[in-house]
Amino acid sequence: MFQGRPHIAIIDPNTLAVLGLKQMLQNVMPIMTVETFGSMSELTANHPERFVHFFVSVNIVLENRAFFTEHRRKTIVLMLSLDGGSQLSDFHSICINQPEHELVRSLLMLQQHAHGDGRNLPQMPRVLQQKILSDREIEVMSLIVQGYINKEIADRLNIGLSTVITHRKNIMDKLGMKSVSALTIYAVMHGYVDINKI
Repeated sequence: MFQGRPHIAIIDPNTLAVLGLKQMLQNVMPIMTVETFGSMSELTANHPERFVHFFVSVNIVLENRAFFTEHRRKTIVLMLSLDGGSQLSDFHSICINQPEHELVRSLLMLQQHAHGDGRNLPQMPRVLQQKILSDREIEVMSLIVQGYINKEIADRLNIGLSTVITHRKNIMDKLGMKSVSALTIYAVMHGYVDINKI
């Protein structure tokens, strides 16, 4: 269906929010190319028809309602809260004013809803498909992203606390990750953890 990497556009004048969302989207959907625009005029100057999704601030959607209504299935409105969004109830929306782990969960649920099991998307590069972790490391990672602390993981897997700490360090090193949010994205995207368990 797609030739090359699919493109996502973020349209929001808030540069800091855009950069954070871009990073998260690239983690959640590594096969995508994410481009950012500070205004609608910037988007329209860059062939908007080539984008598979638009992540757009509420104000830009309201000011350009005709365009986004025409592209409703591709549009995800970036809301500060999910209350009071009745005027945009026809659109998919995501609350960006929430803790990181909840925002990551919302993005993962959105991705799974639209592209469950990667359907409609090109194949992931072979390096991203490879099994990097051992079976035990996968067990430990699964419990980490479900919110268990080291002591609870040790008790559940009947291993020592220092072993859990070593596994945790090895997992982060092997995957090149520094946060539990990034680990959560990896675990869900590779099918190691059900999104409903985090």
